[in-house]
Amino acid sequence: MSSVKSTTIVGAGIAGLTAALALARKGIASHVLEQAPALEEVGAGLQLSPNASRILADLGLLDALSAHWSEPDHILLSSGKTLSPLASVPAGSAARSRWGAPYGVLHRASLQALLIDSVRQNPLCTLTTGQRIERTETARALAPSDVLIAADGVWSRLRQTVPGALPARYSGNIAWRFLVPYTAAPAFLNPRTVTAFLGSHAHLVAYPLTEVQAFNVVAIHAQDDAPPEGWTRKGDALTHSRLLEAFAGWHTDIRRLIEEAQNPMAWPLFGCPDGAWTDGKDTVLIGDAAHAMTPFAAQGAAMAIEDAVLLANRLAGTADIGPALRQFEKERRERVAKVRSRGAFNRFAYHASGPVALARDLVLSLRKPEQLAGDLDWLYGYRTPD
Repeated sequence: MSSVKSTTIVGAGIAGLTAALALARKGIASHVLEQAPALEEVGAGLQLSPNASRILADLGLLDALSAHWSEPDHILLSSGKTLSPLASVPAGSAARSRWGAPYGVLHRASLQALLIDSVRQNPLCTLTTGQRIERTETARALAPSDVLIAADGVWSRLRQTVPGALPARYSGNIAWRFLVPYTAAPAFLNPRTVTAFLGSHAHLVAYPLTEVQAFNVVAIHAQDDAPPEGWTRKGDALTHSRLLEAFAGWHTDIRRLIEEAQNPMAWPLFGCPDGAWTDGKDTVLIGDAAHAMTPFAAQGAAMAIEDAVLLANRLAGTADIGPALRQFEKERRERVAKVRSRGAFNRFAYHASGPVALARDLVLSLRKPEQLAGDLDWLYGYRTPD
């Protein structure tokens, strides 16, 4: 049996497009199939930590990305009640020095557009839109290949074809996303930082997007019941009232920011339980299709990018596809489990209340920035195995 020559990738999001480029670097052709008639990225901002930007640099994309993003000087944790800083992690030049790659923030559409252009220019990649794929047989008929890669997101249709894979489930949290133009931004929003404001059962993250001259704001709060149907929608009066209730008792400037938000979008946060990612033969799930996670560690895109490169490394030169896919799953499952654990810890810490919140604030105040950066070495300093 000859080595892998081609793959079919279902989904032209960050996971699928990065996988196509990573596979091409190994000499493997990819046919990317996307159901949308036109590729338009939803959402707003994106944090690219060094473990992800390092990979994009290896793919030759970093210079182009740097023209669109900004590199914050610090990642701050601040009080949602007082706006006072609680802790700071050095970023900017310190990130490049410590982790060997930058920490950047940008509009998701900028990364999406760059990946699309790179795929279309690569002779080993093809991209076809307007192809709705709900069965593996359909994908294989449209683009016969050695391996089928399902990169079709948290609502993956192909996940159900993998024995032992589990459906997405609601996390108990809702994220509200909106933009605040620089010209209308309150003084507490810092254009040189990524800032997470912490409070009881909720937190709010803000950082600059230079491409649109606005701050990206994400307000996340606990809510037992998810809004019916749909991944994202404009907030109605009921859900918006719940948002305001979640931030009751916060600093008046933050409450005013939320009250005056223009066109906020509600995103019920779903994740994938720890099910199977491959059939052990020739089909594999990557990115959110495999392990969608809540954004408490800001690692969703980074995990998809890491998936793409390790999968390409495991498929390169092998004639034993099944064992290669199982080895990919084993390695990535260990890494993703650790990142999930960090996200769960952040969720607990960010949304703490009462005595636990007081203890959190005290502990953070005693940690030096360099110590906090050291806590992230395993995450940001990660290098994908060859």
